[in-house]
Amino acid sequence: MANYNFPRVVVTGIGAVTPIGNTVDDFWKSMMEGKSGAAFLTRFDASVFDTKFACEVKNYDPLLHMNRKEIQRMDLFTQFAISSAEMAVADSGINFENTNKDRVGVVFGSGIGGMWTYHNQQQMLYERGGNPDRISPFFIPMLISDIAPGHIAIRWGLKGPNYATVSACATSSHAISDAFMIIQRGMADVMVVGGSEAVLCPMGVGGFNAMKALSTRNDSPETASRPFDKNRDGFVMGEGGGVLILETEEHALARGAKIYAEIAGIGLTDDAFHITQPAAGGEGAVRSMRLAIEDAKLKPEDVDYINAHGTSTPHNDKNETTAIKTVFGEHATSGKLSISSTKSMTGHLLGAAGAVEAIATILTIKNNRIPPTINYTTPDPDCDLNYTPNKPVEKEVKVALSNTFGFGGHNATILFKKYE
Repeated sequence: MANYNFPRVVVTGIGAVTPIGNTVDDFWKSMMEGKSGAAFLTRFDASVFDTKFACEVKNYDPLLHMNRKEIQRMDLFTQFAISSAEMAVADSGINFENTNKDRVGVVFGSGIGGMWTYHNQQQMLYERGGNPDRISPFFIPMLISDIAPGHIAIRWGLKGPNYATVSACATSSHAISDAFMIIQRGMADVMVVGGSEAVLCPMGVGGFNAMKALSTRNDSPETASRPFDKNRDGFVMGEGGGVLILETEEHALARGAKIYAEIAGIGLTDDAFHITQPAAGGEGAVRSMRLAIEDAKLKPEDVDYINAHGTSTPHNDKNETTAIKTVFGEHATSGKLSISSTKSMTGHLLGAAGAVEAIATILTIKNNRIPPTINYTTPDPDCDLNYTPNKPVEKEVKVALSNTFGFGGHNATILFKKYE
């Protein structure tokens, strides 16, 4: 990899809306308690569906961050985006009125976008006899994924680079990675980055059921997400959003900002193999992890923790385990390398997964505490690493990876370092 003299990029603010907490503090507390966000679906009647549960966001009040008119003109995924961004901006302490807004950008993704808006508008069209005059003029602006970064920019008048990323489960890891590169290239001093998703609707759940991708453990939803466990039977859908504020080190220090961690490396690859299945042996994941470590000018044994993609599906967990062994060797097989899947608690947030799991990774570095992989009860001979089963572990964490892998073969790995 070329050796350029890039500025250091640091994280100065975080905000999240998740199935296990609608603030970062509540999210972290729930992870440390090993709390599952899974329960029977309430957003629609799922009684005839193969899967009748998910990890819904609970007790969410959008009025904390926007007015009623704004809410009526935003899909739920955009509401999650705005709430997460409001909390991250407040947490960072940045005053955009004293900042050159031409040099503040937004990269924010959603894997699917406004699926509830599509569902509701289509229902209305059929119920009104197919009369297109009943389609809302806000239908398209509520539906499209790029409206979330648009709303964030409008809210604070941010005029730097602005767009959406879409790469399935890797979506918001790509958003973070793109923003990292934008800052390195000198095109912005500050970036608001992340992702959100809200697809717990009939077509969303039904579509993943049709693929046989979801757990059908309807007798025990809270134990259904069980990454790396031998009895895993599919992932659990989730929803929510996460936002990070990224800045150059120079910009952050000049305004006296607190710094959570440094982004030191990224690895972006594709399997070029299959639309949904990972390549054998996690070959694409191997390359993405190696690239992130190389980008940070570190060695595999420098990594203390991996926040795994860990979806609780038969193929992913086996292939990710194999990929980790390939990259880390004895460092992994000896148990020195700590791994966990926070999806065991949040479910799979799809396009929001990368951002929310990046926040979990950053908090792991900040607090020197490894989140658990809950529901790990039956070891799988194909998954035989240290997954931090069921309880958090105290451990100094200086370097951590966050893995996200998406349908289409997309692989993204971000390397975070303790800031020194």
